[in-house]
Amino acid sequence: MTRKISVLTLWAMLFVLCFSAQAQQPKKVPRIAYFSAGSASSQASRLDVFRQGLQEFGYTQNKDIIIEQRYAEGKLDRVAAIAAELVGLKLDVIVTGGPAASRSAKEATTTIPFVMGFDYDPVGSGVIASLARPGGNITGLSSLAPEISGKQLELLKEVLPRLSRVAVLGNSTEPGIGQLRKEAELVAAALKVQLQYVDILAPREIGAAFEAATKSRAEAVLALSSFIIISQRTQIAELATKNRLPAIYPWPEFVEDGGLMTYGANSNDLFRRAATYVDKILKGVKPADLPVEQPTKFEFIVNLKAAKQIGLTIPPNVLARADKVIK
Repeated sequence: MTRKISVLTLWAMLFVLCFSAQAQQPKKVPRIAYFSAGSASSQASRLDVFRQGLQEFGYTQNKDIIIEQRYAEGKLDRVAAIAAELVGLKLDVIVTGGPAASRSAKEATTTIPFVMGFDYDPVGSGVIASLARPGGNITGLSSLAPEISGKQLELLKEVLPRLSRVAVLGNSTEPGIGQLRKEAELVAAALKVQLQYVDILAPREIGAAFEAATKSRAEAVLALSSFIIISQRTQIAELATKNRLPAIYPWPEFVEDGGLMTYGANSNDLFRRAATYVDKILKGVKPADLPVEQPTKFEFIVNLKAAKQIGLTIPPNVLARADKVIK
């Protein structure tokens, strides 16, 4: 009997020791990367709302999740190298902060799941097969809503009732631009406004683009979504002010850097929704089974300081519809 008790006691002690060892093993903390071709400052607000979205699902940074940040600082020749570096970090998910990062991530890995924070036209560019069935290791959000450019043009017309000629800035090589141009042309015909498309393929061409716009007597500027346009937003806003050209842009960063008006997808909402995708992937859902979603919230922002600089009065009915007014 004594021997049996000793054996049982020994087994009980071994069980306790094994259980204690297992309990003391640290849990695996998921590692994700936030990757953008832009600068850290330009992505700060988007990263903040993304973190907030993760917190709503119970993830606290550096405790329940680790976020690696990588930025190309506007240097497109660095994007592919950064993507390759991230692949070697044994990440659980990559979150991309724009089209350039998404394309490089797609080329760098077919196994690490990645979530697009936004992409102008992921189907047209070949990043995904379709919105409903993205395929492979990719999912996320598209910022493309073709009606955006038409709505931007309508807002310019409301601000300038006699508007007859608009310079449209964009990069013809970027996916999604064709759809935006088509929608703008349809609305322009209805408004009896003539469009002058100015192709900007490199930052050095921006000055010449404004010279061409003023030479052709453009009365306003419509800037389409493009990496070059976004990365050079401060210069573009300054040139629009210098040439006294009312301009409307696709992202809030433009008005924050001195631009007149912006209308487009609510970027904070897109990146908050990106956290939902990350949570589902970490819980075992395959990216290919998560449809890519389009924007559901849009925002209109007016900068009255910029309006004053060019001697423009924004009609009260337009201001009343603004989600935010910078005074």
